[in-house]
Amino acid sequence: MSVPILIALFGAGVLGIAIGYYLRYLHALSKREGVELNIKEKLIAAEEKALKIVEKAEAKVEQLEKEKKQELKEIEEKLSKTEDRLIKKEELLDNRQIDIDSEVENVRQKIDQVKEIKTQLDERAKSIETKLEEVAGLTKEEAREQTIRRMEAESSDDLAARIQKLEAEGDSRFDEKAKGLLATAIFRLGNVMPGDIMTSIVELPSDDMKGKIIGKEGRNVRAFERATGVDVLIDESPGHIVLSSFDPLRREIARVALEKLVADGRIQPAKIEEIVDKAKQEVGQTMQKMGEKAATDAGVPGLHADLLRILGRLHFRTSYGQNVLWHSVEMAHLAGMLAEEIGADVGIARAGALLHDIGKAVSHEVQGTHVEIGRRILQKYDVDERVTLAMQAHHEEYPYETIESMLVQVADALSGGRPGARRDSLENYIKRIGDLEQVALDMPGVEKAFAIQAGREVRVFVSPEKITDFEAHNLARDIAKQIETKLRYPGEIKVNVIRETRVIEFAR
Repeated sequence: MSVPILIALFGAGVLGIAIGYYLRYLHALSKREGVELNIKEKLIAAEEKALKIVEKAEAKVEQLEKEKKQELKEIEEKLSKTEDRLIKKEELLDNRQIDIDSEVENVRQKIDQVKEIKTQLDERAKSIETKLEEVAGLTKEEAREQTIRRMEAESSDDLAARIQKLEAEGDSRFDEKAKGLLATAIFRLGNVMPGDIMTSIVELPSDDMKGKIIGKEGRNVRAFERATGVDVLIDESPGHIVLSSFDPLRREIARVALEKLVADGRIQPAKIEEIVDKAKQEVGQTMQKMGEKAATDAGVPGLHADLLRILGRLHFRTSYGQNVLWHSVEMAHLAGMLAEEIGADVGIARAGALLHDIGKAVSHEVQGTHVEIGRRILQKYDVDERVTLAMQAHHEEYPYETIESMLVQVADALSGGRPGARRDSLENYIKRIGDLEQVALDMPGVEKAFAIQAGREVRVFVSPEKITDFEAHNLARDIAKQIETKLRYPGEIKVNVIRETRVIEFAR
């Protein structure tokens, strides 16, 4: 191919490219003008829309402004009315204050007048009293004393008869009601109180066992006494050994341990200590079980476990031969039934009765009376304060603050005072009877005194020349107060004062 042709082709290609670029430029320019025109149209439409929005907003603002002005106007009207009412009330209060001040001033004037009149009356009464004393020759106190003595002398028989009648009627009515309540409670209980005393005697299978218990040169018995804290009394009596200790709990531990040793047969100091430890654990479990059983039988739930354990210790305590724990359970039943009859709190009465002697469980270990110790125990275990008030008055160390406290005291008297419940020595019995008669014999005007019904009643015979019927009532009360102050006794004692006049004449 020749060179001119190549040059012509190259030139034609360059010209075609140039024409293509120019045509593309013209197309882009026309498209740009269309886009700008579209943008201008949208701008115009947006401005029109913005103008419409502004017009709507201005209209809405104008409407809101009108509404707010109307609300402000209404609020101003309400405030104006309220202000008018307050002004009127203030004026009314001012007028009332003026009236009150005027009334106060009038009252003060009347008080001054009354004081003045009272002063005049006091002076007049004093003047009249002075004149009466001058005329009568007696002071006011002397005249009053003479009048009282004359009235007593003139009306003593009538007063004595009236008092006797009222007392007889009241005593009969209240005794009948009380007897009915107590009889109902006792018959409903129908409880048989354990009459046995905790024994301190251990039976032996044979007398040869005594030698093993004593040991070589007495070392076994000394080790046993040292481990248990009790005295072992071995005499010639066949078939048993006596354990002696002031502490019933120690004595029970010693009894259980000795029975285990006898059953095991291997008695030596090391074995003794091991068995005694086991006996302590066993007795501790027994105390827990007895406390739980007593609380269940008495109907007193919710007691602390440690409190039940302390309560169980009373199973090993006796009072005049009466088991303290079952005495407390019996009291709980009696107090609960009495509470039902009179409408008192049955739960509080039962709990107070069951826990009334809990201080006796540790009374030999802690200072104070068993009532005070019991109060501290109940407070330690957060027992209801009403239960504490119910138990603390059963020996009258504290006042009766609730009806339940009276019921606990009554139940204690019933349980401890019934026939056969407690044992007492003949010497103490005779001394108590003698002291009871002596209290009555020490009173003026008493000729004879006899204690009867096992010390439940004292009959007092007075001299009719020295004691009147009216004075006999006072004498009975004085003797009862002296007995309450000087003597300690279970239950109550009836004081029966007898004044008898005998007139003797002979026909010849």
